[in-house]
Amino acid sequence: MSAIGAYRGRFAPTPSGPLHTGSLMTALGSYLDARASGGQWLVRIEDIDPPREVPGAERLILQSLRAHQLSWDGEVLYQSTRTNAYEDAVQRLLREGRAYYCPCSRQDLELAGGVHGTDCGGEEPPPGRPAAVRVRTSTAEIRVQDMLRGEVDFDLARLDGDFIIRRKDGLYAYQLAVVIDDAFQQVSDVIRGLDLLDSTPRQIWLQQLLGLPTPRYGHLPLLVNEAGQKLSKQNLARAVDDRCALENLRRCLQFLGQEMPPSDVGGHIRELLDWAVENWCRERIPGGQHLPHAE
Repeated sequence: MSAIGAYRGRFAPTPSGPLHTGSLMTALGSYLDARASGGQWLVRIEDIDPPREVPGAERLILQSLRAHQLSWDGEVLYQSTRTNAYEDAVQRLLREGRAYYCPCSRQDLELAGGVHGTDCGGEEPPPGRPAAVRVRTSTAEIRVQDMLRGEVDFDLARLDGDFIIRRKDGLYAYQLAVVIDDAFQQVSDVIRGLDLLDSTPRQIWLQQLLGLPTPRYGHLPLLVNEAGQKLSKQNLARAVDDRCALENLRRCLQFLGQEMPPSDVGGHIRELLDWAVENWCRERIPGGQHLPHAE
């Protein structure tokens, strides 16, 4: 396993809609952590699930990042250009016996309580009979060293069983794609939302199987609406208003528990961001799971 190099963070949204306050807060937290560490900050568009994608969302996301002056290093990476790398990883895991073909239906999984823990397949199925590819987890126990939440232990066999890395429709699973691309981009630190904490042990397991480095992880609390639901496109969270970028950033800094600048500082976006970078403090980030937010 390769060693982690210099700090390289990333923000990797799915283009299923424009940025809302929750996703902007995550982007800002990731950005500030990278810049305060003297590191690079990358942007990756995770466009490998066309049924979930909204036309034009990628353009709106990048437009909002620019409006809030969250400038990234290098070119934006689009996962839709990386399918050959994902397939290479799938074939390697199949060859090594660490993954297998799975024709199970959702009904089959429901009968097993939603957890897939047995080898149901083997050889590649004949044409016309679709099958997913699952990675074996057996008794994998993973300890996540979260920078913001301490140690968290997971038993993969009980959490999810053998999980999918390529779907029946041929699309690659998020868990696989993010692991391959984090290694490709030499990402050292991942600051993201708490909703992805359960994904972290799966990603660490794949990193171990593929001999890839494991980044440092930190999971931010989630903004929730009045009903206690995570702000998301599915829950019809309102898109951020790019015309109010300075105020948006101030609110996100408050949600992140950061000290606010004195009255004579932060009157412009660049000035506010520079001050926030200089005064960034992980220890001030709220330790709870949810942060109430009224839209």
